[in-house]
Amino acid sequence: MQLHELVNTFGQDLQRRYGEKVHKLTLHGGFSCPNRDGTIGRGGCTFCNVASFSDEDAQFMSVRDQLTQRASEVRARKYLAYFQAYTSTYAEVERLRVMYEDALKQADIVGLCVGTRPDCVPDEVLELLVSYQQQGYEIWLELGLQTANDQTLKRINRGHDFACYERVTRKARALGLKVCTHLIVGLPGDTPEDHITTIDKVVEVGVDGIKLHPLHIVEGSVMAKGWRAGRLEAISLDNYVESAVKMIQRTPADVVYHRVSANARRPTLLAPEWCENRWLAMTDIGRALALTGAQGSAIEDSFVYTMPVLKASGYSAR
Repeated sequence: MQLHELVNTFGQDLQRRYGEKVHKLTLHGGFSCPNRDGTIGRGGCTFCNVASFSDEDAQFMSVRDQLTQRASEVRARKYLAYFQAYTSTYAEVERLRVMYEDALKQADIVGLCVGTRPDCVPDEVLELLVSYQQQGYEIWLELGLQTANDQTLKRINRGHDFACYERVTRKARALGLKVCTHLIVGLPGDTPEDHITTIDKVVEVGVDGIKLHPLHIVEGSVMAKGWRAGRLEAISLDNYVESAVKMIQRTPADVVYHRVSANARRPTLLAPEWCENRWLAMTDIGRALALTGAQGSAIEDSFVYTMPVLKASGYSAR
C-alpha cells in the first residue's frame, strides 16, 4: 500500500480538493526571529540553522522572482506560496500585507502557508490572514510547537510554552483559519512517552494539519557542539519510525499530515545520517502502518505494538 492510502497526506488532500497537483513554493521573506534578535533571547532555538532547509540567498530576491524560480523547478499548474524561513509573521502588519499580497497576485498562486511561532501571531495578523481566506484563498497558519513538554521547550531555548501555543491555536481556529503544527521527534529530554503526550495534547486542543520530522543535528546550531562533544545522541531510524507510527495512529483521520519525515543536506547535516535520504523513514513508516493500522486506528483500537513486534511481523528498518 502507498503512504497516502494509510495517512491523510497534504498532497492527496490538495489533489482531491483542486482536482490536480498543487505544489508548495518556498519563500524567504528576510524575517528575523524574536529568539535571535534579543527580544526574548539570542542564539535561537538550540536545534536551529535555517540554512539546513532554506536558501539564505533567496532573501535578497523579490517575492515574485523567488516564486518564478521555484515554479521553474517543479511541474504543476497551481501553487501555494510558503513563507518558510525564520518567523514569517514577525513584522509590522503593513509589511506583511505587502509581502503576502505580492505572492497572492502572482499567476497560479492559490494560497499561502505562513510559518511562524505561537508567540508571534497578534490579532492583526490573524485578521489579515482571515481576509485572504474570505477572498477564496487557501490559507494555512503553520505553528512551530516542536513538543508539548514545557521542560524540553525550555531546554532547547524555544522561548514559549505549550499554553502559548494553545491560546493562539484556539483563537486562529475559532476564526476559521487552518492550523498546521510542527513537531520534532528526538529532542533531548523528550521520551517516547512525551511524543505520545504531545500528539494527544495537540489533538485535544484541535488541529487541522501536522508536520512531523526527526531532530536534525545541523552545522551552525548549538546542538552541533553538544553532539561533537558526545553529550547528544541522534535518534535512530527504528526509534523515529516507532514514535512516528504511534503518533499517526493516534491522530484523527481528518487531520492532514503535511509531512511525516524530513531530510537535510550535507555538509549542513551532521546527524543522523539516515536523514540525508527522505525516503527511508517514509517507506518504513508506510510499511509499519500497513502492518499495524493506518492513521486514526489507535483511537478505536487499544493495540499497542513495539519494534520487536513489528520485526516479528516482517518489518525491518534499513
